Amino acid sequence: MKALAAAALSLLFPLAAHASLARAATFDDKVENAASIVVGKCVKQHADWDADHRWILTYSTFNVEKSLKGQRQSEITIVTPGGSVGGIHQDTIGMPAFREGNDNVLFIRNTAAGPTVLYFEQGAYDVVRSDKGDRIVQPVASDAVHIDPQRGMAVAPEGPRPLPQFEREVGESMRRALNRMDIVPPHPPKKQASMGEILRRNKLLVMLAAFGLFLSAGQLFKR
Repeated sequence: MKALAAAALSLLFPLAAHASLARAATFDDKVENAASIVVGKCVKQHADWDADHRWILTYSTFNVEKSLKGQRQSEITIVTPGGSVGGIHQDTIGMPAFREGNDNVLFIRNTAAGPTVLYFEQGAYDVVRSDKGDRIVQPVASDAVHIDPQRGMAVAPEGPRPLPQFEREVGESMRRALNRMDIVPPHPPKKQASMGEILRRNKLLVMLAAFGLFLSAGQLFKR
């Protein structure tokens, strides 16, 4: 939980009461760094205190419709900081809020507290129906302004697209990652040095050892 809170503070910088600046994550970054990517429906939620009774955590359980990356699983419970317990409410800037009955695409990373959303709200998408009945993937609603740290400029939010297109983009990003791995040349295996090379590299040590043996042999013969 402390790691989640620290990461949230380092990623998000308060700008105003209803806005914040956040470091933008590219789609390829999200795909590559996600332990798993799933499409699922939130079927139940509950909030509770952590073991130290300092932080409120919300547990959102999803029935997994399909896995776009990672092992196939039928159900997963996502833990996020914040929530309400006994009339006490804690809120965390930048964390997505899920609703029972809603469909989502989740980019997941594993933590000591349990699976959570990678890059906070940037790793969660809503799946909604269009007027024609098509399933559309769109980023969760956010007041954050996402900044490209290299250019120092605001990044336009991702546009909505049909779920099949989103799935293709995930697959294409995974293939690009594999291609990048293939381009990097493997380190050649180190050549094992021969005994002669070892002796040549350590002439002084060899001479000292031989001299020591000579002295030991002299002492032995004197006896």
